Amino acid sequence: MKMITGKILRRVLVLSLVLFNIGCDQVTKSIVRKHVDYNENIKIISNNFTLTKVENSGAFLSSGEALPVPVKFVLLSLLPLFVLGFGIYYILSKTELDRLLIVGVSFVIGGGIGNLYDRLLYGSVTDFLHIDFGIFQTGVFNIADVSIMIGMLMILTHLYFKRATPELA
Repeated sequence: MKMITGKILRRVLVLSLVLFNIGCDQVTKSIVRKHVDYNENIKIISNNFTLTKVENSGAFLSSGEALPVPVKFVLLSLLPLFVLGFGIYYILSKTELDRLLIVGVSFVIGGGIGNLYDRLLYGSVTDFLHIDFGIFQTGVFNIADVSIMIGMLMILTHLYFKRATPELA
């Protein structure tokens, strides 16, 4: 009974983490859609951190934007839907996974679902954050992208430390 309760609690926590990432992304996009005009430039921290609303019908940094509609649908909607579904199945079914890996994958899935939801509902993803520190400058991105990047950093950190510590036989 204790093992079943632990499994259920673990699944609830994983799904809560995924939903938290989706929620943060969707709330911020909703606020930006309602209160920021397209290409408006709102200074948050001088010219270094600004809000500017753009729609991205492609993927990362608008890559794939010029693809034919059927190809874009397969590559930017169907394939991510399959990968995200597999990711949820994987972290919910594998009980021996490290916590950092679970949290990282949950962040990636939450961010991925947030962007996929926009793409399926609106036909594009709302991006609105921009960082410019002269030699370091980003494209325009959103909270889902932040979730994905933080999640990937956690996954890479997990893999680095797993590789650095030899398994005991």
